[in-house]
Amino acid sequence: MASPTSTNPAHAHFESFLQAQLCQDVLSSFQGLCGALDVEPGGGLSQYHKIKAQLNYWSAKSLWAKLEKRASHPVYQQGQACANTKCLVVGAGPCGLRAAVELALLGARVVLVEKRTKFSRHNVLHLWPFTIHDLRALGAKKFYGRFCTGTLDHISIRQLQLLLLKVALLLGVEIHWGVTFTGLQPPPRKGSGWRAQLQPNPPAQLANYEFDVLISAAGGKFVPEGFTIREMRGKLAIGITANFVNGRTVEETQVPEISGVARIYNQKFFQSLLKATGIDLENIVYYKDDTHYFVMTAKKQCLLRLGVLRQDWPDTDRLLGSANVVPEALQRFARAAADFATHGKLGKLEFAQDARGRPDVAAFDFTSMMRAESSARVQEKHGARLLLGLVGDCLVEPFWPLGTGVARGFLAAFDAAWMVKRWAEGVEPLEVLAERESLYQLLSQTSPENMHRNIAQYGLDPATRYPNLNLRAVTPNQVQDLYDVVAKEPVQRKSDKTDAGKTATGSVGTQEELLRWCQEQTAGYPGVHVTDLSSSWADGLALCALVHHLRPGLLEPSELQGLGALETTAWALKVAEHELGITPVLSAQAVVAGSDPLGLIAYLSHFHSAFKSMPNSPGDLEGPTSQLSTGTSSAVLFLGKLQRTLQRTRTKENGEDSGTKKLRLQVGTEDVCTLCGEHLYILERFCVDGHFFHRSCFRCHTCEATLWPGGYGQHPGDGHFYCLQHLPQQVHEEDSNDGSPDSSEIPIPGDSSMPPDPSTPTALPEAASPAPSPSQPARRLIRLSSPERLRLSSLAITPDVDVNAPPKPPRSCSALALQALEGSFVGWGMPAQGPQVPKAMEQGEESPSSSEEEEEEVPLESDLEQTLLTLSKNSGTMTKYPTWCRTLMRHAKEEEMKRFCKAQAIQRRLNEIEAALRELEAEGTKLELALRSQSSSPEQEKKLWIEQLLHLVQKKNSLVAEEAELMITVQELNLEEKQWQLDQELRGYINREETLKTAADQQAEDQVLKKLLDVVNQRDALIRFQEERRLSELASGLGAQG
Repeated sequence: MASPTSTNPAHAHFESFLQAQLCQDVLSSFQGLCGALDVEPGGGLSQYHKIKAQLNYWSAKSLWAKLEKRASHPVYQQGQACANTKCLVVGAGPCGLRAAVELALLGARVVLVEKRTKFSRHNVLHLWPFTIHDLRALGAKKFYGRFCTGTLDHISIRQLQLLLLKVALLLGVEIHWGVTFTGLQPPPRKGSGWRAQLQPNPPAQLANYEFDVLISAAGGKFVPEGFTIREMRGKLAIGITANFVNGRTVEETQVPEISGVARIYNQKFFQSLLKATGIDLENIVYYKDDTHYFVMTAKKQCLLRLGVLRQDWPDTDRLLGSANVVPEALQRFARAAADFATHGKLGKLEFAQDARGRPDVAAFDFTSMMRAESSARVQEKHGARLLLGLVGDCLVEPFWPLGTGVARGFLAAFDAAWMVKRWAEGVEPLEVLAERESLYQLLSQTSPENMHRNIAQYGLDPATRYPNLNLRAVTPNQVQDLYDVVAKEPVQRKSDKTDAGKTATGSVGTQEELLRWCQEQTAGYPGVHVTDLSSSWADGLALCALVHHLRPGLLEPSELQGLGALETTAWALKVAEHELGITPVLSAQAVVAGSDPLGLIAYLSHFHSAFKSMPNSPGDLEGPTSQLSTGTSSAVLFLGKLQRTLQRTRTKENGEDSGTKKLRLQVGTEDVCTLCGEHLYILERFCVDGHFFHRSCFRCHTCEATLWPGGYGQHPGDGHFYCLQHLPQQVHEEDSNDGSPDSSEIPIPGDSSMPPDPSTPTALPEAASPAPSPSQPARRLIRLSSPERLRLSSLAITPDVDVNAPPKPPRSCSALALQALEGSFVGWGMPAQGPQVPKAMEQGEESPSSSEEEEEEVPLESDLEQTLLTLSKNSGTMTKYPTWCRTLMRHAKEEEMKRFCKAQAIQRRLNEIEAALRELEAEGTKLELALRSQSSSPEQEKKLWIEQLLHLVQKKNSLVAEEAELMITVQELNLEEKQWQLDQELRGYINREETLKTAADQQAEDQVLKKLLDVVNQRDALIRFQEERRLSELASGLGAQG
């Protein structure tokens, strides 16, 4: 064994190679190592074996052991699986280097070209558990000793590139720097191969290199010719990244990282940030790595107000162009946000330097995300076949707040290498492509929770990574267009827009089919004769008959005696909205007057699309499933009841009698937006409390943020609508101490929100006001002991529709003790921020919804149980147990990260839905104008236009239903956040000695406990709603099968 002080020059070069932190230092030390060992670099696995044979000393042995363990996987066939395959990899980003490493292990000759000459990206990437295991297996700790040693698992892009570069060099990958790939050069004649067009002046050996596999990892801005790219657009989203110098002082190391906080569930933090600094953000993340890395999403109006942007331009490239961004103002903005988020504990924040020697702070646009429609192609000319594959950002641009980029990038690299292996085995090209596209379908769905749990078994074979794998999900016939003799079409960037000009066959039905269905549903009702889709509905009886047929328990025909047509129609519209989830698109006056036949057709088509597949006798449904609509989205129904409950509560708090308000029924109100006064077309109509708005107009009166179902309130004083963050609070509301209304009570499942009996037509209410539910009796004061309160605060009720019954709150000794231990930590940002109950340390990373499994944990030994109970009584002793402290902190941060990613995925999808709805509205407006103005058009053309309009209406209803589902999840996140904050606040009172508590302390503790009870009850109501919905969907499925 060589001693640590060996004078062997190869040992010195190897040590320099391991410790090198600059790209040029890595390359020069590797060249020196190869020179000292008389080995030619870039020689594939044979080069690796020569270095390993000659460099056999203590510092290298552990690295050889790791690489040998990886190379010994049967899939690599001892480096012979692709021995006759020549590959060109474009791009030395993390995904390109990872793909090159796998191809080298397969035995292929791998040449990599990179246009840059150094690694300078300080931005930090979140790592999934399998990526951590994968990088450790490649010797990450040997190259970078601080790899994953903090409370969060991440690594800077630069460090990740450096360690993968070192592995690639050792495995014989030939790398050329400062070389730009510009395109392919097809073989000029039979017997020749494919080459690359390179700039500026590639060496002759590289220019003449012929290859049969091309892997592109050059980023989203360059995709090889022939691939089609789809653009997924959302609302304008401006990201800001900032890297500050990490001096690694004791004070800096003690500042906790921020795994992510989002406005969608923690409005208080951002409200305080806005008040203190004037900065308005949607989210913020802080990672501590080589630098202090912050990334945040800023609002455009805030950037304009603070002078970061000089002018407001509609074009995003011009808006964020260097000429429109003030660097000094951007630096002040980023520094102030970072300082607030870390309570100023990082001291003087000095910017790190980017590749050009400037402060490393930047604003970028992630409004649009690009995604390739296919992941691979095959091109052939003169008998020479070329396999092309995409990995990294040019395959799928990641949505940064989700932290999925490098994990899914590595998965795509593995899948691409598996494709090359199958190609080398001689599998038919169409079979290879079909398998690759089958794997590509899984990529966007992958998460740590739905992949194989045993990450140690992960390898190149997809079966080791993906459960329930179906490599024949895509057939060879479906990928024939991916096999070209010569690629002729340029790259297309196809926007992910709604194809409104095409009618989905059989999905909507014709106008005649709608009329027949309405006639079937209303047949047999006295006084109802439906002969058309206009005048037959003017008296309101046909509409009431339709509602009664679908849900007989809602209203009886006898209740309509003595009512006029207007009152009858208004009653039917209200019941359909409150109990069936059918939102009106026209007023009762328009139905009676017959002034909007297109609106009536669109409204009735919603009934048809929602209930056409229901059994003929829906009234036979019994039990809890009948409480939820089996045709429309139950989430739409639930959010409607939630919104009305919120409004009723605020009405009661203000001492108003909601029953005295009349529904304002003005002629033509559905044609004009209540706020802007502009014309409303059918697809633009958004109905709230009987009034119609543009969706773009229905915004918070204070911040102008889009108002989503269940997330807004109307102030009774000024009549304006506000988001819950800015909804004005009344003076007498003492409970409102967190800056957000606590009165957004969750409606109890089964609690009817039907309007009052229609027999009194003079009292048509503006908002439904049912009697208080019997399940909500008046509360009496309950005195609980401290242990009882501790158990109450530890309730963790997580909805899960996949289980047979709502999960029970974990009450095991370890859960209670660990929760109490965890409570001793003070979170970042605002006080009283508490993490979720951490799982037992022996458990792996589990889904947040597996609370049923958590409860069935292994019983603790008696001495450990006693120790934990002792610690739970005095959580201050936590500082004596640093290992426990770090472990619990890590679990808490992991749970925080999951919640943040979930919230950001919701936010992104909501923005995409909003953009899609705008496009639908534009298409619908064109169709409606054509239908209303072209009275002389052929009848057949009008029918086609109506069918297209109905198709757009159905698409809109589908998007609205999805939006409601997402807002249900937002409600869950909001309640979780409230419970965690209240839990920490209550814990502070419980930890005090009873004899030291003042009367004010006792009163405050009682108030916190009352709030906590309310939140627990609301979460319980959400669980019951989820369970009833599951049962309803199950019953619907069984009914359809029957």
